[in-house]
Amino acid sequence: MLPDVPAIHKLVDDSFEKFGRIDVIISNAGYGLFGAAEELSDAEVGHIIATNLTGSIQLIRSSLPHLRKQGGGRIIQISSYGGQVAFPGNSMYHATKFGIEGFCESVAQEVAPFNIGITLVEPGGARTEFRYGSAQVANLMSEYDGNPTHGFLNMLDASNGLAPGDPVRMASRIIESVEQEPAPMRLVLGSQALTNTISTLKARVADYETQTELAASTDFPAGE
Repeated sequence: MLPDVPAIHKLVDDSFEKFGRIDVIISNAGYGLFGAAEELSDAEVGHIIATNLTGSIQLIRSSLPHLRKQGGGRIIQISSYGGQVAFPGNSMYHATKFGIEGFCESVAQEVAPFNIGITLVEPGGARTEFRYGSAQVANLMSEYDGNPTHGFLNMLDASNGLAPGDPVRMASRIIESVEQEPAPMRLVLGSQALTNTISTLKARVADYETQTELAASTDFPAGE
């Protein structure tokens, strides 16, 4: 499944033609899809990739020629701290967010010489329709009952407590980031998101550091 790429190109081209100059582009298409990997249908997998990943990639690609010709601009890509931290029952969402993070980090280096900045916004849980309205749940299998995979059902139930993030404050921080020079590569929104991200990254680095000898053992000996 693919997004309507010609429609994306047309929308971007028409917008620049109408306004003449656009300084900030925000890519915010996305939704949550919950369930174990084998609980998801092929259609569900294809749809979330098209929406969260391929659609964002094509929007950015369509915008770059215009931003380059006008001498610069800023792209704000809404990601998630789920682009750095993974939880069970959310594999395809994480696949799209990890994917868009790698794409944007590479493209940011490509277009920096053209004065184009890219910022990945990594919000934590917020009181929006993402959890409490638009979230989609797979056809759940009884084999996963009592498994950590289905723990997301508690998160999606507002009676268990609302997410800590204030979407108004988050939006304000995003708008403020547009004026920062150089553009911040990442913007983490929410203390819980930052704590979890730092903890995950520290554990990841510690694991890599145990592999020094293993990694070196696969190199050709010096001088060969």
